[in-house]
Amino acid sequence: MLRQALTAVTSAIVLTGTLQTSPATADPDPKPTAGVGACALLDMCINAGVGASPGGSGKSGGHTGGSRKSGGKKGAPAGAGPCIVVKMDPQPPASSSVWDGHAPGKGAIYTRMCPVAAAGAGAAGGLLGAPQTFWAPAAPVATVDPAQLAQEALDKMTLRGPDIGITPKPGGKGVVGMPVWMWTTKSAETYGPNRASASAGGITVTATARVKRIVWSMGDGTSVTCTTAGTPYKRSYGKKDSPDCGHHYSTPSSLEPGGRFHVTATSTWQVDWEVDGGGESGELSATRASDVDITVAEVQILN
Repeated sequence: MLRQALTAVTSAIVLTGTLQTSPATADPDPKPTAGVGACALLDMCINAGVGASPGGSGKSGGHTGGSRKSGGKKGAPAGAGPCIVVKMDPQPPASSSVWDGHAPGKGAIYTRMCPVAAAGAGAAGGLLGAPQTFWAPAAPVATVDPAQLAQEALDKMTLRGPDIGITPKPGGKGVVGMPVWMWTTKSAETYGPNRASASAGGITVTATARVKRIVWSMGDGTSVTCTTAGTPYKRSYGKKDSPDCGHHYSTPSSLEPGGRFHVTATSTWQVDWEVDGGGESGELSATRASDVDITVAEVQILN
């Protein structure tokens, strides 16, 4: 469908005689790459039919930054998709100026289209800019940025906020000064490891996501950072403090709007990626959040 749409666009431009032309190639022997011209803004161009995969479902929060552990290629801008290079079909007539002095049959005319956002327009949703036509002696070689594939792999994952466990339980009632235990039930979607791969241009990148830390905003103006999933509370633990993820309230929740503490748990996922078979690797991160309301009362002492 995409190839047909591009063909229709480029054919219409040929008929109106408004095709953009590129300067004649000084040396027709070298095989050009698709990563030139407008596509240099992305540092990644791939042939039609190979593109960014749809984002995963069931996610909340957002992605944050990334780095490479090896290699020196600059990554594509966040949110930018790949450029699309298509051989014009049918080819322009021999009389067309787009051949720029090259004889039809020796090489071919191609059309390159890149996301508008790559040109600095700030558009979203994968909108493509104006097509750019050029002559090439052979089909452009597709170049793929592994970091972009890593982002695609991350988008395939279903990562969720913590599956919150807390005492006192929602619907129950805790007491000021008593230990509060916080934890998350471990699963691939709530704690990791969670894995996915993405491929293009003969390259496959595998990404593995794990929760690095969970920040608990306790609703009383304080926060607790836990580097583990926390320990589920058992009745046999009595009044002991949590060994790895706990809190004590010093005021009752009756002082808060609605009479409850609104607790938010935000996970930071570390996503390590690498090119299958060795080579370049790097790191991305993402955040996901969950929340719950709990009631904490103050003990009344009677004389």
